[in-house]
Amino acid sequence: MPSITYIQSDGTHTTLDVDPRTSVMRAAVNAGVPGIVGECGGQAMCATCHVYVRPESFEGLPAPSEDEEEMLECTAAPRDPGRSRLGCQIACGDREALVVDVPAGQV
Repeated sequence: MPSITYIQSDGTHTTLDVDPRTSVMRAAVNAGVPGIVGECGGQAMCATCHVYVRPESFEGLPAPSEDEEEMLECTAAPRDPGRSRLGCQIACGDREALVVDVPAGQV
């Protein structure tokens, strides 16, 4: 079973075993991971699930859609063009693990 590790801005982390199809946002919200809000429920409409994907986890992720790109322009924390993604739009898929940094603030 794949895992997602959420690293908080203070260095603490949470690792969850997840179904490969479960989004980064949905897994975090279901488990109460701090810093992932998911106000829109995963519709790429609010940017409150903004994460920074670690470089070692970026390979193989689908490219952001136009809607995701638009919402990434509205994040509360600064956007990192190389790492910023909406957690509702990505999942582990076939990979063994995915590691993301959670911004210090979402709203």
